[in-house]
Amino acid sequence: MSALERATQIARSTQARVILPELDDPRIAAASDKLLCEGLANPVPLSDLGDHHIEALTASRPMHDNIAARMLERPLMRSAAMVAAGEADILVAGAIAPSRRVIEAASMVIGLDKDTTTPSSFFLMVMPDGRELIFADCAVNVDPDVAQLVGIAQVSEMSAQRLLGKASVALLSYSTGHSGSGASVNKVTQAAELSGFSGPMQGDAALNRTVATQKGSIGQGDANVLVFPNLDAGNIAYKLMVELAGARAYGPILQGFKRPVCDLSRGATVDDIVASTVLAIAADQMARSG
Repeated sequence: MSALERATQIARSTQARVILPELDDPRIAAASDKLLCEGLANPVPLSDLGDHHIEALTASRPMHDNIAARMLERPLMRSAAMVAAGEADILVAGAIAPSRRVIEAASMVIGLDKDTTTPSSFFLMVMPDGRELIFADCAVNVDPDVAQLVGIAQVSEMSAQRLLGKASVALLSYSTGHSGSGASVNKVTQAAELSGFSGPMQGDAALNRTVATQKGSIGQGDANVLVFPNLDAGNIAYKLMVELAGARAYGPILQGFKRPVCDLSRGATVDDIVASTVLAIAADQMARSG
């Protein structure tokens, strides 16, 4: 059973309340209908502004109520407040809004999980042959430092364990082991030493055991979690996989927030939106039950 099939079963049994604030986009409207009709989630409408929304915002970001009320006039911010206030279980946005706005709303109102200092994201990549991998971080952190890279790797490992049932993490670089040098390689090397994950590792060594052995990386070659050194590498890689290899990319699904948030690609199709929502619901549900 694929990760998406398992996630679909979990979503049907969970019946999470999902807020999709971009219903003016026909893709979002169609995805909302599909989630409801197929019994995958219960879309909820945007609430009228209430005192409990203001309280949800000011609880994490102290400010005057009048300022909070003006901020919450924006549907994206109010949707995040609905999640924080318990009126919805998951926020799904980004078909229209840029990632920075979705992350801003989630950070300001929903807030980070107590064990997280750096929010990040992942894509579930499904290859034409059915192979499934987690790509992180492809949407949030432009140039993570060593500590942030460690955090991204750790939370991505947990996401893979929940959705894929196993996790083998590789911290990617243009160098495998000590074959190259430079600031980026040094960063990945330090992150690997601190986290205990494999790295620095070139992409072929991470995925191909024969190549890994040839390059002196015994024990790697079977990675299903690829952690990129910066946003350039991650974003370029996932888009090339989609365009040239025919992979399906579901996400980006944000990691590290108190409640699930799905930051859609602005090129997402209706099926992409539905699948990303279902995966975010499942990952959160498994985290809570595990």
